[in-house]
Amino acid sequence: MVGRKDPGIIVVDEVAGMTLSVLVLPLTPGVLIGSFFLFRLLDIVKPFPANRSQALPGGFGVMVDDLIAGGYALGILLGMRAWLGVPA
Repeated sequence: MVGRKDPGIIVVDEVAGMTLSVLVLPLTPGVLIGSFFLFRLLDIVKPFPANRSQALPGGFGVMVDDLIAGGYALGILLGMRAWLGVPA
């Protein structure tokens, strides 16, 4: 154990969240750049329920908040692509 709530040396949560944010999208440079910035913004802002998930015990809360941010990023990107008429 590293003794901190979300230690920076552990990045599996970031990788999981970022992976989720592009899971069903084509891996074009635009999608990757957009999803990266959107995921990071949502990971910092932590909209509900990501802000509450950090209270979950152990490493579970650390993982879940990034998965929620990744899911939100994916939803926003899919919505933007549908709005712009870009096939998913």
